[in-house]
Amino acid sequence: MAPSGYPGERLGFPDEGRGSIARPGRRIIALAIDWGLAILVGLPFFHNDAWANLGIFVVMQIVFIPTIGGSIGHRLLGLRLVALKGGWIGLWRPVVRTLLLALVVPALVWDSDQRGFHDKIAGTVLLRL
Repeated sequence: MAPSGYPGERLGFPDEGRGSIARPGRRIIALAIDWGLAILVGLPFFHNDAWANLGIFVVMQIVFIPTIGGSIGHRLLGLRLVALKGGWIGLWRPVVRTLLLALVVPALVWDSDQRGFHDKIAGTVLLRL
């Protein structure tokens, strides 16, 4: 299949505005917010232990994606994670997506729709509200 003219074109999403694919800037800021929150939550209990911070980050993602439609960082930046084929995102998608995100590399491999490998495997897409 040919690459998209803009991110999300071949998936049927608009180029800009509501319902368009979230761009890298918002994604990175949302990730920084989520990571910062994980550190803040873990600091008094685990004294900035990297593995504890990662565990808290993973738990936050898995809990908040199916309940509020995205991580806290996503929601603060006007983003929502949805199943590509529609419907409720379920429980397995956030688990698979988050475990791949925790490995870092899958999130760095993108297609022309700016969907990371973690989103492609989980069948999800991060959209602007």
